Amino acid sequence: MAGILPNTNDRETRGFFEAAAEGRLVYRACDDCDHALHPPTAHCPYCGGWNTAWRTSAGKGRLHAWTTIAHQIHPGYPAPFTLVVVELEDTPDVRLMGRLDGAPDLTPGEPMDVWFETLADGVVLPQWRRAGA
Repeated sequence: MAGILPNTNDRETRGFFEAAAEGRLVYRACDDCDHALHPPTAHCPYCGGWNTAWRTSAGKGRLHAWTTIAHQIHPGYPAPFTLVVVELEDTPDVRLMGRLDGAPDLTPGEPMDVWFETLADGVVLPQWRRAGA
């Protein structure tokens, strides 16, 4: 797909994209108070600490919310497609977005698995699909 590419060199999110390029899903967490930090940040708003690190997720989650886009709004995103919000099983504090092709019949809480989509310029994005698909 030839859509809009994310900024993979941002200091707060670079580690997320580097891990995705290696086929790993990560989230940022505070090593002092154990809170997940999403969106990722080097500073913990819960305890005030700076001791944060990327943690590897198992790449499993539950469908939290979704919306289907029926009308094409950008040439790189042919409709229909469905944007999903998935809550990680590792930590319910982290919800990540992804895209499914078409307009699938989805169910709240449905199990989801991560997969990695390679875009232009070698950018890799974590995406979601139904568990076992």
